[in-house]
Amino acid sequence: MHNGRVTEPKTYGDRLAVVTVTYSPGETLERFLDTLTKATTRDVHVVLADNGSTDGAPEKAAEREHVHLLRTGENLGYGAGANRGVAELDDSYGWVVIANPDLEWEPGSLDELLAVAERWPRGGAFGPLIREPDGTVYPSARLLPSLGRGIGHALFGKVWPGNPWTRAYRQERGEPVERTAGWLSGSCQLLRREAFDSVGGFDPRYFMYFEDVDLGDRLARAGWLNVYAPSAAVMHLGGQATSRASARMLAAHHESAYRYLADRHRGPAWRPLLLAIRLGLAIRLRLETRRS
Repeated sequence: MHNGRVTEPKTYGDRLAVVTVTYSPGETLERFLDTLTKATTRDVHVVLADNGSTDGAPEKAAEREHVHLLRTGENLGYGAGANRGVAELDDSYGWVVIANPDLEWEPGSLDELLAVAERWPRGGAFGPLIREPDGTVYPSARLLPSLGRGIGHALFGKVWPGNPWTRAYRQERGEPVERTAGWLSGSCQLLRREAFDSVGGFDPRYFMYFEDVDLGDRLARAGWLNVYAPSAAVMHLGGQATSRASARMLAAHHESAYRYLADRHRGPAWRPLLLAIRLGLAIRLRLETRRS
């Protein structure tokens, strides 16, 4: 409702766009775009939402046809940068992929994601199988972190990888199957734009990390499904930008983890427990920073 009047949701067309947030992505961006051409037979418009790159890679990439460089003017973070990229698209674009620039697409993978989307009319987000460079399958479709799982994973995930909270949260299974999930990895998602629009996109308060967890939760609360589609596959090379500022990224991860739990457990009764969580995360951050 706006100014006392009911506003109808927007109707979007069937065109496809890819939005990627860049921050000095290096040569990985070229591979991202090269492999994207074989991922779908459809015409794809690419928006590079650039958060202040200094390596010239986005400018070089923008020389390609159907690639648009959007300079955000500052480092907005991942979610806010992605929101800006999506906002550049007109209403003819009803399908938007938001993906990291350090991905390589398998041939036909984007067409397969779209085929899965046709089978799930209430699907709002669709995530492919994500492989690491060594072939390992990354657990990219997970349960939402409840307070118990969240605390257990946050405190013990690094020092005791096989703990029961981490195993439950990561939802690692023997054979990947098409299914619903609590949330999908933000490194690559196909989004029904109607669904993305209905929840206002990513929450810009999450500078980096947990913006995808938060989005998955809010999509589900709005009646949409998060669908894991392992018949489509991509390879994630690993973050070039984050590797240059590991201590800062660790701090951002811990801050986002706390924000996610605090947003969902409000009121005086939760304050002692949230204080204990913040203290535990601070200790973990100090230990991990020393190790790195």
